Parts: sequence; structure tokens; C-alpha cells
Amino acid sequence: MTHTTVAPDDKRDVRRANKVAASDRSKAENRLGMRLVAPAIFLMLLVTAFPMLRALYLSVFNYSLTAPDDREFVGLSNYWTALTDSLFWETTLNTVFIMVVTVAVELVIGFAFAMVMHRVIFARGIIRTSILIPYGIITVVSGFAWQFAFSNNNGFVNEWLPFVEDGFNWFGQYGSAMAAIMVSEIWKTTPFMSLLLLAGLAQVSEDMLEAAKVDGATWWQRLWKVILPNMRSAIMVAVLFRALDAYRIFDNIYVMTAGAQGTESISFLTYRQVIEQFQLGIGSALSVLLFLSVLLIAFLIVKIFRVDLAAARQEG
Repeated sequence: MTHTTVAPDDKRDVRRANKVAASDRSKAENRLGMRLVAPAIFLMLLVTAFPMLRALYLSVFNYSLTAPDDREFVGLSNYWTALTDSLFWETTLNTVFIMVVTVAVELVIGFAFAMVMHRVIFARGIIRTSILIPYGIITVVSGFAWQFAFSNNNGFVNEWLPFVEDGFNWFGQYGSAMAAIMVSEIWKTTPFMSLLLLAGLAQVSEDMLEAAKVDGATWWQRLWKVILPNMRSAIMVAVLFRALDAYRIFDNIYVMTAGAQGTESISFLTYRQVIEQFQLGIGSALSVLLFLSVLLIAFLIVKIFRVDLAAARQEG
């Protein structure tokens, strides 16, 4: 009798003691974690926050490296100049156009590649390596390779496409030049998209797919009702990473057209103002606007997908 009345209290005491011990251990682990990441956080702040604050500071000055002694505080005048300039909006539209088209195409092709890498049952290593090779090539090298491919003198693209004249100059007008730039971008970064989607595809339960198959669901129904909904977190991460990367496009434009035919991006415009024309004030204002637009894009993508990453990590 004595045993049955005391045991529940003992169990509660044991649970309470374990909870306190677990809480103490958790706090100790958190403190250890903070100490371990503190140097990395300090280094990241040093190499990222300082340039951002410096750019923010320079953006409120009329400051040219050709006349450093004539630096003058102008407030938000540089931002007003940029936002009222048609060239700024043209480059922004170019950048958004490249981002939307390349990310959409890469999402479709990348998903197909991810399915191949996930389902292939023979020579898996060779096939996966072959698909990922383009991502290992430096973007500048990729840009030069595709510039050569689209050349009207010795490129092979005109010969391969029957509806294109042999002497067609891809870089002679806006539309075809943008197409060449986007082909180079898609070829280079689609493997990265497929790699992220492959990670999401591996988390889709085979039991759910088998259950859907037993219930008579077709392949198309399993794709839309089972696979894609369970990959929403991975798709959001892939789209987010690639959209932000595509919005900062610079290398391919610099190599393939140097901004000719109206193919400048917002990053290229900032580069021209700072590096070629030495206008640190307006260039810094453009870089701040670029940073703010990147934050806006990231916010919109997270809101559109409505993914709870904590729940996705099963931490909720």
C-alpha cells in the first residue's frame, strides 16, 4: 500500500529532476554553441557589415575619385537621381526578366535532372557527376565558351539551328543577345538547382508513393498530389537561392556583351558607376538599392511559398 502511494510522487520527482537536468544541459549546450560560433559571427560582421555600412555612408555624398577633395554631403540626392533615371529602371527590368526566365527554366529542367539522379539504377555516380559538371566550371569561363558558341564567325549554334541564318549575329540586337546570356546562365546553374531539388526529393516517403500507387493514382497525380507538396520547402530554398543569385547577374553580361544592346543589369550599372566612372556616391547608392531589392525579393518568395521552416525541420 505504501509502495503504491509513494511511487507516483517519486516518478514526478524523477521527471522534474530530469527536466531540470535537461534544461541545464540544454542551456549549457546553447552557451557552448554561442561561444563556438562567436568568432565566425564576428568575422562575418567584419567582412560584410562594414562594406555595407561604408556604402551606406558614401551614398549620401557627391563623391568622385577623380576629385576626392570636393566631396560634398547631398543627403538622399543620389537615391533620387537613381530612381528618376530611366536607365536604372531599364537595367532593373532586364535583371528581373533574366531572373524570372532563368529560374523558371532551371526549375523545370533541374527537377527533371533531380528525378533522373534519384531514380537511376545504373551508373548512378557517372550520371550524377555528368549532370553536375557545368556547375563546377567558373562562370567567366562558361561565358567565354558560350560567347564562342554563339559567334557568327566560328560558333556552332548557327549551324545547329536550322531556322537561323549562317551569318546571324546573336549579339547584334537586344532579344538574341539576352537569349544568349540566359542560355549561358541556365546551362551553368541548372545543376545547382537540381542538387537542391534532389535533396528534397530524397525526403519524399516511398510509403506514401506506394500507397498512392495502390490507390490507383497515376504518375501525374502522384507528382502533383504527393511529390511536389512534400517538396515545397526544398523548392522554396532552391528558388530563393537561385533567384537571389540570378538577380546579381554580372559575369555573363560582362563577358558576352559588356552591356551592349541594352543588356545591362543593375549589378553591371553599379560596376560602371564605381569602377569605370569613379562615381563612388551614386555607385554606393545603387549598391544600397540593389541590396534592398534583394531583401524584397527574398521576403516575397518566402511569403509566396508560405513555408514554415521550423515545422519543416520538425522543430515545431
